[in-house]
Amino acid sequence: MAPLKNILVSLILALPAFAACGAPLPSTLSLRANSRLPDPFTFYDGTRVTSQNDWACRREEINQLFQRLELGTLPPKPASVSGSLSGNSLTVNVSHEGKSISFTASVSFPSGTAPFPAIIAIGGSSIPTPSGVAMINFNNNDIAAQDNTGSRGRGKFYTLYGSGHSAAATTAWAWGVARIIDVLETIPSSRINLSRLGVTGCSRNGKGALIVGALEPRIALTIPQESGSGGAACWRISDSMKSRGVNVQTASQIVTENVWFSPLFNQYVNRVNDLPIDHHLLAGMVAPRGLFVIDHSAIDWLGPESVFGCMKTGTKVYQALGIADRMGVSQVGGHNHCQFPSSQQSELNAFIDKFLRGNTNANTNIVRTDKANNAGFVEANWVNWTTPTLS
Repeated sequence: MAPLKNILVSLILALPAFAACGAPLPSTLSLRANSRLPDPFTFYDGTRVTSQNDWACRREEINQLFQRLELGTLPPKPASVSGSLSGNSLTVNVSHEGKSISFTASVSFPSGTAPFPAIIAIGGSSIPTPSGVAMINFNNNDIAAQDNTGSRGRGKFYTLYGSGHSAAATTAWAWGVARIIDVLETIPSSRINLSRLGVTGCSRNGKGALIVGALEPRIALTIPQESGSGGAACWRISDSMKSRGVNVQTASQIVTENVWFSPLFNQYVNRVNDLPIDHHLLAGMVAPRGLFVIDHSAIDWLGPESVFGCMKTGTKVYQALGIADRMGVSQVGGHNHCQFPSSQQSELNAFIDKFLRGNTNANTNIVRTDKANNAGFVEANWVNWTTPTLS
C-alpha cells in the first residue's frame, strides 16, 4: 500500500497541470438523468480516469461541479489576511476590495510539549477532546448565519462579498476555516502543528465539517458527525428512502429549512438524478487525506441507509488510490443525536492517532453499521461502474 505522503505529493504535483488535463467544463452544463450514483472515475466528457494524475484532474472537475451546482463559488484567499494569537484568542483580519472584517476563534491548548495537533470545531465539538490535541472553536454563524431561510446573505463573509454572493453558508464556513489557517501560518509561535489539523462538527455543523474537509486541502483529518442529508448522505438514496415512506430529509426539503446550500441548487432539488454529482464524490474529494464519518443508525431523518451507502461508495475512491484505510465509516445507534457513544471511542482514537499524532500503525480499517443488512443499502442498485487501481 503506497504511503500517504507519496500519494499526497503525487496529487499536489499534478494540480498545477490541471489546465492541461483535458477540455474544461463547458459554460453550460448538459445534465443527463442517472438514477445511479455518478461514477467517480469518469470525467464529465466521458473519459475514464486511469491514473493518480487523472484523479487529481477529476477531483478538481468534481470541485468545480459542486461549486457550480450545489455549493456556490468559494473565493480564493483575499489580498489582505492578517491576525494575531493572544493567549487563547485568535484574531483574523481580512480586507477585500475596500471592505474589511475581523473575527475571532478561541483556542484551548492541552498540557504537554508543543507544537500540538489541532481540531477546528465548527460551532463547537460533540466528540471527546483527544489528549494532547488543541481545540479551535470556530463560530461559523458569525461568518454565515444559519437561523432559517431568512439567513441568506447574512454574516461577515457576505459583508465582504455581498449579500447576493452564490456561496452557501457551508461554503462560507470553509472560507472562514481557510482564513484561520492562513493566520496561523503567519505565527511561528502559535504552538499549533499546521500539518496535523482536523475539522469536526455535528448535525448541521457536521454538514459543514464534511464540506470544509472537501474544499480545504490543509485539513489532514475530517470528522463529520451525524451530518445526514446534505452531509454524508447521498441525495439520490435519500429520495429513494422518502419514496418508500421513510421520514428522511431530502434535497427538496432542505432548501426550505435553511441556507446550507447555494441558491444555485434550488433548481435541481426535485430532479437530483439529473446532477452529475452526489455526496459520495464529496467524500472522494477529501482523498487522500483522512476521513472518519461518524453516524447514527436509528434516526430516520438523518437517513441511515443513505449515509452508510453513500459513504461506503465514497470509500471506493480511497480503494482506487490504494489507501482504503484512510477513510472510515462507523454507524451506531442507541444514543441521543450528537451524543458520542463510547462504542465508537476506539475507532475515533485510531483516526486521531494516525492523522493527528502520526502513528501510521493505527488500525483504521473501519466500515461498519450496527443496523441489519448494511442499513438497507444494496450496492447493485446504486453502483453500475467499476473501481480501477490508480497508479
